[in-house]
Amino acid sequence: MAREKFQTLTEPMFYILLCLKRECCGADIAAQITALTRGRVTLGPGTLYHLLESFQQAGMIEETRTEGRKRSYLITPKGRKALETEYRRLLTLTEDYQTCIGKEDVP
Repeated sequence: MAREKFQTLTEPMFYILLCLKRECCGADIAAQITALTRGRVTLGPGTLYHLLESFQQAGMIEETRTEGRKRSYLITPKGRKALETEYRRLLTLTEDYQTCIGKEDVP
């Protein structure tokens, strides 16, 4: 059975939506993700703009401004719900890990 699109989010997807709580353009999103993750997650322009287009088509973000080729985006209520759902899923995974491994073994 195929997985529903955006049922779970990849790291780049999660961070893009997280950055769009405030209006920003693609270059700003990429810079924020690199800074927030201290370089652990970096996005190339192809991946970033493909995901922005997919999110926009799915109604998870909306384009708020266009200045020449520079486009700015903002998360929608649907995108916020997906971000919150993913956050809760990740918390559940962490709790399961702690239950199985034990909190004393967590570095």
